[in-house]
Amino acid sequence: MWDFEEGEVLAFDKPLHWTSFDLVAKVRYSVCRKLGKKKLKVGHSGTLDPLATGVVIVCTGKKTKLIDKLQYDVKEYVATMQLGATTPSFDMEKEVDATYPTAHINRDLIDEVIPSFQGEQWQTPPMFSAIQINGKRAYEFARKGEEVELKPRLLVIDEIEVTAFDEQKMQLTIRVVCSKGTYIRALARDIGERLKSGAYLTALRRTRVGGTRAGDCMTIEEFLEQLNK
Repeated sequence: MWDFEEGEVLAFDKPLHWTSFDLVAKVRYSVCRKLGKKKLKVGHSGTLDPLATGVVIVCTGKKTKLIDKLQYDVKEYVATMQLGATTPSFDMEKEVDATYPTAHINRDLIDEVIPSFQGEQWQTPPMFSAIQINGKRAYEFARKGEEVELKPRLLVIDEIEVTAFDEQKMQLTIRVVCSKGTYIRALARDIGERLKSGAYLTALRRTRVGGTRAGDCMTIEEFLEQLNK
């Protein structure tokens, strides 16, 4: 059985609408209650947006020391985006704020543009993100309508490919393998711009972190069931 104080590395399939912190808090609360303890170190190795699902690695006890190392594991995502429009959050958290022409977008253009994102890229993170600015999260400024400057970051996209394109609905699905610090919402924004249109995420799933795939993960319900046996 698990030894949470000595340390465990747990792989979860994060539910839709949960924050990564929600998942950590649920694990911490449930384990502390089970062990009859008030405190336990619990952390995760990479934030996943509330509107995304998939792999989140949670470490407990002494294994929380591994978090910094685990954060550098390569991540894989499957992302679906709506072309021809944008939102302030680059996903469905906020309403559409602008629309753009899409008549010029076809599969040939998609196949020309998408490979251009492979390799090293400079990416400006979204304002709706957990990046810290002067001790506050960027999203705290964004939700108040305050503008702050976010500096571009160098990242690496190892693989990027189109898995589906619906030309009638203007919906594009891609698979991305990338480095730490890559914002797939920002990638959607940049793809929209390079297509001379707009784009925002309608679905995002993290399918792999390092060697851990979504199929290897527990749901929070499965974890609680095992914990309380």
